[in-house]
Amino acid sequence: MMQNAHHWPCRRTIVVGVDGSSGSKAALRWALEQAERTGADVEAVHVWTPDTTCYACMPVPLDVDDLADAAETTLLDALVEVTREYGRSAPIRPRVLRGLPAEELLHAARHAQMLVLGAPTHGTMAGLLLGSVSHQCVQRATCPVLVTPAVPHQLPPPSLRCADAGQPAIPPRS
Repeated sequence: MMQNAHHWPCRRTIVVGVDGSSGSKAALRWALEQAERTGADVEAVHVWTPDTTCYACMPVPLDVDDLADAAETTLLDALVEVTREYGRSAPIRPRVLRGLPAEELLHAARHAQMLVLGAPTHGTMAGLLLGSVSHQCVQRATCPVLVTPAVPHQLPPPSLRCADAGQPAIPPRS
């Protein structure tokens, strides 16, 4: 028998990858809605990778401080846009991480309730050749992973919607 054991409710976290793309904004919207339903917090993660560019076939490193600032701006702009449009919000913790996106997202989500990502927007061939972050996360995550489409679900045209269950979904032909 345990004495003086207190069980404090533990808020679960939904980790969402945010890179500023339309897919990541859709993922952030979904994560916020799910967090409200489940009482979870949202951890919005943007991962940046130090890059080099080539000039006359010589690698030239880019300014790391500029990249870190750009990553933070991208994350905060996406958060402001989505929360302004969304109206209400669950608690959000923004995090900017340096490293490989799939690795850092998997590490951030290792104890999460769920990892939410936007669907990749590049073509199928590019995804096959490069391997997408979402594909790597789906294959290796220790928590459930949801990949949202870049375009939010759209309602059918009004002529196909029904006002109540008693009406046919498709109006009869005239």
